[in-house]
Amino acid sequence: MKRRNTPSKTAVLSVLERANTALSHDMLEEALDGTIDRATIYRILNRFCEDGLTHRIVADDGKQYFALCEECNHQKAHSHNHFHFRCLQCERVECLSNEVSVNLPKGYRAENFNGVISGVCNRCAVA
Repeated sequence: MKRRNTPSKTAVLSVLERANTALSHDMLEEALDGTIDRATIYRILNRFCEDGLTHRIVADDGKQYFALCEECNHQKAHSHNHFHFRCLQCERVECLSNEVSVNLPKGYRAENFNGVISGVCNRCAVA
């Protein structure tokens, strides 16, 4: 479904594009400096997920993070069968490029995958 573009959507999308990593709702709200209310940000993020513009990552800390879908083929399949990494020091959440394959029993069909590894990222490990 084609949705109309609004200044709020444009602002949220711009923050996600500049971030180059997954962001939580709180991180987005802080980056937007209070110019968009919490409920509107939630609605925008949920619509971005529905439209395949972003994907939702539920991390091991229970927070939801949102990342732009950069390498998805929206015409054929919208798949996020990769792990994510959450740094326990800087709290950065990023997509790992290695694809995951799970052999399910006959008759099972995977619809969603959420895999998060937490630890210390390469930037924090050398600091």
